[in-house]
Amino acid sequence: MFHFNLVRRIGIDLGTANSLVFIPGEGIVLNEPTVVAITHDDNKVVAVGNEAKEMLGRTPENIIASRPMRDGVIADYMIIESMLRYFINKVMGKVKITKPEVMICAPAGVTSVERRAVLDATLSAGAKTAYLIDECLAAAIGARMPIGDPSGNFIADIGGGTTEVAIISLGGIVVNNTVRVGGNKLDEAIASSIRRKYNLIVGYQMSEKIKIEIGSATHMTKEKKMEIKGRDSVNGLPKSITITSSEVTEALALPLKSIVGAIKTVLENTPPELASDIIDNGLVMTGGTSLLRNIDQLLTRETGVPCLVADDPLNCVAVGTGIALENLDHYKRNITRKG
Repeated sequence: MFHFNLVRRIGIDLGTANSLVFIPGEGIVLNEPTVVAITHDDNKVVAVGNEAKEMLGRTPENIIASRPMRDGVIADYMIIESMLRYFINKVMGKVKITKPEVMICAPAGVTSVERRAVLDATLSAGAKTAYLIDECLAAAIGARMPIGDPSGNFIADIGGGTTEVAIISLGGIVVNNTVRVGGNKLDEAIASSIRRKYNLIVGYQMSEKIKIEIGSATHMTKEKKMEIKGRDSVNGLPKSITITSSEVTEALALPLKSIVGAIKTVLENTPPELASDIIDNGLVMTGGTSLLRNIDQLLTRETGVPCLVADDPLNCVAVGTGIALENLDHYKRNITRKG
């Protein structure tokens, strides 16, 4: 029998590191790295997602693998459009009776020009209507926080490119702050520390692996070690060394300080009525970087607010985007629409 695909609504969490696609009723149907490989001469898209990530740092001269989102903001409008088209076509299937309604989330700190660019790219990629929701709001909805209540809900969405911190009450953002520091900056800090200390150049994927395997926000009681390979910056030859978890913790101190600073700024600007709720409810963390070892301990120690990681922190934003799509009337004052 001929099968028509009746997907009408799609929620997309367009992250700096990974992009997730959510379909109401089905959940997350796609989770791929936000990487696109294009040809140098005619800008044709060769690969998207997992396939393109494999090419990072390994491509011949005529192919460029790049991350079109930098620090949570679109760095390359044309590439994002191709990427959104790829995602929409992949989940809609070949037979499209109607164009879908697509909701994208963006950092609360983006300018109105950047917001328009995201909406336009979504429409050009094949959406009938494009909606935009603030990332921290989507994260709070996905983390099942009672954001409609008249009490303070404190959320920090720590992703690949940005950290979004917000106090949400009565369904709206009361105070928010965005810093362009996230998992990618942590990876860069590890790579530059190793280069400084050992004259060893390691690639993006290696520094991410170090962070996941032995990285920690505070010094661990039981030291971990890891052998890493890279290129000697002096003689250009391959070389391997062993590094410890405390060296990684020291390398991460500076970018983590920026994240702590962003949280403190929000706390300093919080109305006193909501501040007491926050001491009771604590800070909920979402996003991939919230999975860094002991980051909850570091933030609790530095801010005095109890911190906990949400269930399924990687998917909160995508799930929240999907819930908002299913309940457009309920969230309409927090959503920008075009098309």
